[in-house]
Amino acid sequence: MPNNIIIVDYGMGNLHSVKKKLLRLNVNPIISSNPNEIESADKIILPGVGHFQKAMENLQKLNLIDALNEIVLIKQKPILGICLGMQLMANKSEEGNANGLGWIDAEVVKFIVKDTLKYKIPHTGWNQIIKTKDSLLMKNISDLSEFYFVHSYHFLVNNNEDILNETEYEYKFISAIEKNNIFGVQYHPEKSHDDGERLLKNFIEL
Repeated sequence: MPNNIIIVDYGMGNLHSVKKKLLRLNVNPIISSNPNEIESADKIILPGVGHFQKAMENLQKLNLIDALNEIVLIKQKPILGICLGMQLMANKSEEGNANGLGWIDAEVVKFIVKDTLKYKIPHTGWNQIIKTKDSLLMKNISDLSEFYFVHSYHFLVNNNEDILNETEYEYKFISAIEKNNIFGVQYHPEKSHDDGERLLKNFIEL
């Protein structure tokens, strides 16, 4: 099992709840914004809560974009994006009309619901995932398992093969993606009890 797991710190939150969950799995990750440390990682976790444009600006200011491209695209080490961290993997987002990392041929769009009494935005709370393909990330996680969500924007992909999970919230949206060594979940495994812990364990053991 690789012992060098980096949680990327780019000033966009929920780092310590992710670290706490990994410590429960007997893994001691490093929280870092150092490009050299990130490039030398065995695995990367890219968490995040907040505004897409601000997140990309922070990555740019910290000189992390080249380091992330090196570790993910060149060295092809596994990466797990969580919530905003997943969204940053797309080409662009409506949130701030900003370009993303471009690892997944996708864009991030705002939820548009008709029944605003029943379906509040942000989408907050527990919801089921629909598994759309086999994946080591989903090992021992049942179809229709519940995970915890907090978000106002969601993924649209141009290649359906990249879809790992879908979730229903007035309409179906993409709640997880997988492409080669790139994994992203819209929900928060660090807040999703046993199934969330299992997902993180699966990522560690990839």
